[in-house]
Amino acid sequence: MTGAEASGMQLTARIREASNATFLAELDGEQVVYKPIAGEKPLWDFPDGTLAGREVAAFLVSEAFGWRVVPPTWLGDGPLGRGMVQRWQDVDPDQDAVDVIPTEEAEQPDQRMKTVLEAIDEHDRPVTLVHEDTPALRRMAVFDVVANNADRKGGHVLAMPDGHRHGVDHGLTFHVEHKLRTVLWGWVGEPLHDDELAGIDRVVTALHGDLGVQLEEHLTVDEIDNLEARCAALAATGRFPAPNGYGPAVPWPLF
Repeated sequence: MTGAEASGMQLTARIREASNATFLAELDGEQVVYKPIAGEKPLWDFPDGTLAGREVAAFLVSEAFGWRVVPPTWLGDGPLGRGMVQRWQDVDPDQDAVDVIPTEEAEQPDQRMKTVLEAIDEHDRPVTLVHEDTPALRRMAVFDVVANNADRKGGHVLAMPDGHRHGVDHGLTFHVEHKLRTVLWGWVGEPLHDDELAGIDRVVTALHGDLGVQLEEHLTVDEIDNLEARCAALAATGRFPAPNGYGPAVPWPLF
């Protein structure tokens, strides 16, 4: 969809929980999320005015993987200027792909959940951050490593009624420095599956074709080169990485 086609957008609500200006809007009979570039708050480590383009880049890489991690996302013109536009997703409120539960519950054997970390809540009770152990969420974790996602909060994982999992809010991605901050650490050290390695190969192949050209509109040459380097490193080890570096391993807040 082009910017001209997005000019008929009608804002219907503001999503106030978001750190940057974020709106629910209607476009051509569909609900979309709209984040105007003018509403992006300056950050010390990401260039101003680049977050919307990084969200589009995340969608393009997601499509190269072939896993539909990121909902359809594009740059469009809205009432507040050019910005990111993303198709709205109706989640299943009864599913929690990521959750914080009492530690005593987490200690009970459950093959469907992975433990990330333990903490104390505001009432001094021990709690545990967990996420489900599903192919859809594993793929999102692989995507996050490749995209160098600095902000995979629990609330950025959308649980769809059919079991699919979408990831959203990818403005803090593709930095040349290591920035991976995520709640999806449950598979540290585990081997990647063949389909996950095949997805990485598809991204590398696409980077030498149309994907590489498309990303040039949204990322720098160094950022694209580092994207390919992360793909190569992950494929070489063949395992989910552990946290490294001096920065925090998880975003804050977690949700």
